[in-house]
Amino acid sequence: MLETVENNFIKSYRVRNSMKALDRVRKELSPPAYRRFKDLLRYRLYGEDFDREPIDYRIAVAFSMGSDSTATLLILRWAGFNVVPVMVRLPQMSDVVLMRAGEYGAVLVKAPNYMEIMKEQIKKKAPICGRCHSMVMDAVKDYARREGIKIVASGDLLSVGSLSIYKQEDLINLNFPAFLAMDKEETINVLNRKYALGFGCPLWRAASKNAPILKRFGIQRVMRELRAGALNEKFAKKLILDILAQ
Repeated sequence: MLETVENNFIKSYRVRNSMKALDRVRKELSPPAYRRFKDLLRYRLYGEDFDREPIDYRIAVAFSMGSDSTATLLILRWAGFNVVPVMVRLPQMSDVVLMRAGEYGAVLVKAPNYMEIMKEQIKKKAPICGRCHSMVMDAVKDYARREGIKIVASGDLLSVGSLSIYKQEDLINLNFPAFLAMDKEETINVLNRKYALGFGCPLWRAASKNAPILKRFGIQRVMRELRAGALNEKFAKKLILDILAQ
């Protein structure tokens, strides 16, 4: 499921920092959940096997059917957590995506006023990905609060170290691939199937045709992930060419 990173200086350094971040939120977790997270990090770092018997600790995963959130879901379930995939139903999602999400047991929720806000962003020719992400995460967190779930996990690759797991208000944010110092290639490998790598959702693709400046913002995002080591050069090149082809 996961490769060890003991001999990778950068990734092992990041995993050790994740251990420190985990210790800072230890009091917010149940003892079994803390131990399981700790065991998972040690498995990632040293390859030490651990007990993966299911534990009664729920985690809400912001689920989009993309490689990063799907890998997050699969690894957490493999590690024994009780994972609830929460998909925010967006207008640009196809019926096929929604059907496949149901196969993972996804719960569908809504983001209030989503299209009104997105249309305003597009009208201003402003970036839409960050605004969309914040609305999605707010909707997932609202669901978690209603259900009494204390941890909300995302497929964020960039927020490593102290930002990989932290308390915000009444919830714990877990940026899971970053927590394990994973890169894009690793999250795709976890899926164990062919994956069509491309940039942007249908809404972004439509918006970029009317506001080409969005392509520049997209390329900047790819380059940021490349510099951070979340993408390799091959993937970055493919994504940039995909952006320019829109």
